[in-house]
Amino acid sequence: MVLLAWLLALGLAIGLSAAFGGEKVNGTTLPGSDSEQAQTLLTERFPAQAGDRIDLVARADNVAGSEVQGRVEALLGKLRGMPHVADVEDPSATGTAPSPDGRTLIARVYLDVANPNDMPVEDTERLLAASDHAEGEGLEIALTGQAVQRAEAPQGGTTEMLGLMAAAVILLITFGSLVAAGLPLALAVGGLLVSSSLVGLMAAVVDVPDFAPLIGAMLGIAVGIDYALLMVTRFREWRAVGLDPELATVATLDTAGRAVLVAGGTVIVSMGGLFAMGLSIMDGTAVVTMVALLIVMLAALTLFPALLGYLGRWIDRLRLPLGRRRVARVSADGHVVPAAGWVRWSRLVQRHSVLAAAGAIAVLVLLAVPFLGVRFAMPDAGNDPEDTSNRQGYDMLAEGFGPGTSGPLMVVADLGQAQGDTVIKQLHAGLEAAAGVAAVSPPQLNSTGDTALITVVPATGPQDSATVDLVRSVRDNVIPAAVKGTDTHAHVGGRTATTIDLNSSVVDRLPYLIGGVVLVSMLLLLVAFRSIVIAATAAVMNLLSVAAAYGVLAFFLEGGWAGRLIGIDSAAPLAGYVPVIMFALLFGLSMDYEVFLVSRMSETWVRTRDNSQAILSGLAGTGRVITAAASIMIVVFAAMIALDDVTLKSFGVGMAAAILVDATIVRMLLVPAVMRLLGHRNWWLPRPLERWMPHLHVEGRSDAYLSAHDSETPTATPAPTPVGS
Repeated sequence: MVLLAWLLALGLAIGLSAAFGGEKVNGTTLPGSDSEQAQTLLTERFPAQAGDRIDLVARADNVAGSEVQGRVEALLGKLRGMPHVADVEDPSATGTAPSPDGRTLIARVYLDVANPNDMPVEDTERLLAASDHAEGEGLEIALTGQAVQRAEAPQGGTTEMLGLMAAAVILLITFGSLVAAGLPLALAVGGLLVSSSLVGLMAAVVDVPDFAPLIGAMLGIAVGIDYALLMVTRFREWRAVGLDPELATVATLDTAGRAVLVAGGTVIVSMGGLFAMGLSIMDGTAVVTMVALLIVMLAALTLFPALLGYLGRWIDRLRLPLGRRRVARVSADGHVVPAAGWVRWSRLVQRHSVLAAAGAIAVLVLLAVPFLGVRFAMPDAGNDPEDTSNRQGYDMLAEGFGPGTSGPLMVVADLGQAQGDTVIKQLHAGLEAAAGVAAVSPPQLNSTGDTALITVVPATGPQDSATVDLVRSVRDNVIPAAVKGTDTHAHVGGRTATTIDLNSSVVDRLPYLIGGVVLVSMLLLLVAFRSIVIAATAAVMNLLSVAAAYGVLAFFLEGGWAGRLIGIDSAAPLAGYVPVIMFALLFGLSMDYEVFLVSRMSETWVRTRDNSQAILSGLAGTGRVITAAASIMIVVFAAMIALDDVTLKSFGVGMAAAILVDATIVRMLLVPAVMRLLGHRNWWLPRPLERWMPHLHVEGRSDAYLSAHDSETPTATPAPTPVGS
């Protein structure tokens, strides 16, 4: 019945998304910003130029020659008749054609869609095919723009498949059994199919950015496999001590299942912090990832035990000849004895706790240092692969007209009742005289003559800090001086100005996100483990882990030998929303490992009240699980590095580095060392809070199942059960 319910849910998700689903967005505006007001004016009064734009760049030894001009004009005429092309601007009207050296020509192709995602890929491919056909005999033509970038990007779920395949290999190595390895994959795939099918419905409610479904899918795969990995390991332990499959399943849900609920809750709380950013692009990302996590948690508590109902008795069947099989040893009190290697590591860390803690902190701080020199900006076409039309067009524009040509500013002036000619002349003169301006187009008036549009070409590229300074200078100095004493209102818009506004807003709000997520996560851990010290130290360690991940990402974005390893040939900026989403993801995932580790420690602490034994049992009992889980997460997120998009590549690098750091330096070294130094104070809770705080019993009731088993079979001796390879 449970499996049928999941199949029904999948069918409903696909059907509802097909009937009522919305479209993803490629970008967004900042509510109330100057760029949004400019876009509103463009949409109302220059509708032909308010849509997305593709730049056609032609290069020849002499683009002003009659033969080349004839071929370019023929191509432009052909493009005018193609689907979704609203207007093709005459190159002579741009004021920038041809280039000073006479070799480069630019023509702007305006689309009838404001969102590049609304431009069908096949229609963009027709534009690219037409430009390819017009090339030859000394004439080079390239198209550049967001729609072109989208059309040239790899299509399909290749990244997700690479992640699943790598995870399957690690699971086979970890468990050595096809059945045991297949259960986590089945849970992850089930959750992925349902959550991916719901993206369309979510897009109908909130603005879902085009990168959010990939992040949600990769996160769902990673945590789904991690949660199932924890539960399979615990199930095998319960079978090793002699519980029958049904009782072992119940015990697994009552112990590991509780940890999954708390761990998933912390990730959801962290992702919920994105709502505090006040940006629709962040809201959409939060909704997609939170829904993916909720479905994975639901699958862990329903689909997983249902699968165990079929496969629980054969959990170790279809074994592979991978290494030596380790047989579980059961102690006198009925608990599985941890692996000797993890026991030795735990004792080593506890013996040298001061050195371990100091060394771990020093390494984390050292890794974080490169982030101090990070450059925040939106990557542009200059960061695309060199063999794409989008990148070639960008390079041709930069060479012929300067780097700012690919990101012009659109200055839109609502003239009101003012003397239009005077204001326009003052504004045009002020823009020409502004520092950092390469060219200013002649003013264009709309049909009613009450609005003017002036295109400004910066001297620097869209991601250059000097372009940010120019936008601020035009808004703060040039426009106020030109419209002073009139009722004219002018705004700076266009793609470059919009991304600058978004980037600045996101970076400015990052501290509020960090503070809110840390506070709420600490409260959740406080309630879960009934300890102020564990909640506080976990927050501090997770912040160190995130800072180290930021530093590693900044180091790769600098280019050089490290950048070339992952396909970043030259220095690339960091988009403002990348560290925001990374923080929400990483803080939650770090809490995942913290819950896995501390819940096992708490289980021993409640039973023995021995802090040293609790640390040993927790580290030795979960070290193998955390290592395997981290390995899976690393390869899943590292699959994103293969993508051409620098922003998604940044996510992959940052997430993989963070999980590696967190699962090794933090969980396996820093946490046990600090807990050893703090001793019994780890579990301290003031009396007033102790009376008020609810008991969640995250550690479960493991002794109850052992007692029930002993009472049923008082003389039975459990047979050794292989628990891994």
